[in-house]
Amino acid sequence: MQPQSPTRRTFLAGIAALAAGSAAGRVAAAESWSPGPRVEFLVPSGPGAALDASARKLARLLEQQRLSPAVVVSNRSSAHGVVVLQALQQAERNPNVLATLSSSLVYSEAQGALPVPYTEFTPLATLLTEYVVVAVRADSPLRTGSDLIARLRQDPTALSIGIATTLGNHIHLGIARPLKAGQVDVTRLRVIPYKSSAESLTALLGGHLDVISATTPNVVGQLKAGAIRLLAVAAPQRLGGVFADAPTWREQGVNAVGQSVQGVMAPKGISATQQAYWTRALREVTQTPDWKDFLVLNQWQDNFQGPQDTATQLAAEYREVRALLAELRLVQA
Repeated sequence: MQPQSPTRRTFLAGIAALAAGSAAGRVAAAESWSPGPRVEFLVPSGPGAALDASARKLARLLEQQRLSPAVVVSNRSSAHGVVVLQALQQAERNPNVLATLSSSLVYSEAQGALPVPYTEFTPLATLLTEYVVVAVRADSPLRTGSDLIARLRQDPTALSIGIATTLGNHIHLGIARPLKAGQVDVTRLRVIPYKSSAESLTALLGGHLDVISATTPNVVGQLKAGAIRLLAVAAPQRLGGVFADAPTWREQGVNAVGQSVQGVMAPKGISATQQAYWTRALREVTQTPDWKDFLVLNQWQDNFQGPQDTATQLAAEYREVRALLAELRLVQA
């Protein structure tokens, strides 16, 4: 018997996948590996935060689509995500460990704060783009981004500003960037890091903070409840849904746009086949109506990219962030 050609083998694999009748079969058709018996998803934030919410949504959809056995989400909050990186480093060559990959790692590496470069791990995919908002309590005298800038121009230390989870990350620079553009001395700001945006929001509502900077999903509930007011959104244009009434910084005469990405990575040393499996599985999940509705709810932008494009994007972001941090005197030029 003549050996099958690569084309025929691929065709037969596709037929087998259709016969399997499951999403797992579609993904695994051209692969010789599947995850299990259990998958751990490491998240560098506390429960209830944006990173936690997206990880739990992914875990549930991976299970529902039969692309993975049980996915256990493990919250490992720490400055710069160091605890997650250490755990991922210890899991070298283990394809059953996943972790959140986000712009915050780029910001931390630009500060020289990571024990091991994020490039030492295996990128699987970029999933979405998110934006930072600036919020105050509904009873705050600050009503606009311009009010905030005017107050901090007079005294940069006048207001306490809550962020998650560390100085110099995308949430910190999400407010520092427009304030600097508004001629505020951002090196004197009174910025207080919290373990998660859920905690900083709680502190704001309790009267322990004057202002918070956070990504959109963290404020949806309290915005709907009327407990907070958004002063500005660092998006290129207005967002929709519950954020439709919140002006951008540009609308208020401040030329500042800031965005960050979320994705997924795996330990160093997994095989190309294992990397390809997870990338395809994540692509399938992000095409489901449930995931698309989740993005709309949180006003996240769909931005699926594979491993190579993810690495290229993060490298470009690193160069821009490094220059900005130096300008803000958070690192040496």
